[in-house]
Amino acid sequence: MTDQRWPAALAEARLHVVSGKGGTGKTTLAAALALALAAGGRRTLLVEVEGRQGIAQVFDTPPLPYAEQRIAVAPDGGEVRGLSVDAEAALLEYLEMFYNLGLAGRTLRRMGAIEFATTLAPGLRDVLLTGKVKECVGRTVGEDRRGGRRVPLYDAVVLDAPPTGRVVKFLDVTKAMGSLARTGPIHSQSEGVVELLHSSQTVVHLVTQLEDLPVQETLDTVDEIREAGLPMGGVLVNRVRPSRLPATALTGAATGAGLGAGLRSGLEAAGLFLKDEEVDGLVSETVEHAERVQVEAAVRSRLDAAGLPQLELPELTEGVDLGGIYELAELLREQGVR
Repeated sequence: MTDQRWPAALAEARLHVVSGKGGTGKTTLAAALALALAAGGRRTLLVEVEGRQGIAQVFDTPPLPYAEQRIAVAPDGGEVRGLSVDAEAALLEYLEMFYNLGLAGRTLRRMGAIEFATTLAPGLRDVLLTGKVKECVGRTVGEDRRGGRRVPLYDAVVLDAPPTGRVVKFLDVTKAMGSLARTGPIHSQSEGVVELLHSSQTVVHLVTQLEDLPVQETLDTVDEIREAGLPMGGVLVNRVRPSRLPATALTGAATGAGLGAGLRSGLEAAGLFLKDEEVDGLVSETVEHAERVQVEAAVRSRLDAAGLPQLELPELTEGVDLGGIYELAELLREQGVR
């Protein structure tokens, strides 16, 4: 198995992009990662761009406005702020920042022109979203007393990105948009976003589960990320369940051959006498468990072949609540996340 620790290259990154196949727990682990990175007095920003208000649901807060606000306190004095990026608001901000068109922009919004523009050119929406993320990463405050340099407002920014099916297109759309605008603010902004996303400051993490389809989609996305020249991070393997059987017993248990007699003998030796249907139920559960463990072992070997660092998170038997997010964050810390 690949090294599960958090390599130095990941620890030095400031933008952590989290993607994954739908249903694998992408938003949950993005939240846990933001908490883990904030521990020890650090400040992180957790950003979402899909308009689902997933961050608010995870942290059990009211829907987030288009403004950064504190959503959680991390261990040892750190904090996590949340931001739900809205494409229209980002465009208004962009117009005011680069073209001094604040009033005109608000007029355009009332006319519906902004919605029309982002619908007509879907790529423009992604450019605005990634541009806002880049602005957050580059935000500075105060000065470094040692070197007289301004220091980042956020120690790390975690982006809850679109699913694996479109994450590469989302991250790299700015490169294509920048090539269309040869000069001016759009070109400069696009160049800055492309530079950040293709630099060592950024890493793209993928969330998966030990199932065939999520692992295959993860491996396909790893190839796409590498082909696009984006910096690959780690694989967050979610909802890992322990094996209840010794490795030597798995093959026999998966077939179910002679399992009923063996179970009955062992139970009776322990003073437990069950009905036939109860023993049959135990046999079915054992066979199902052994088959699942074998499937997970097979897909794990395919995942290992990608040669990426892996961090494992268990299945939370009582469901995912705020306490569960803190539990997952602590487990990430134990595996080296800093």
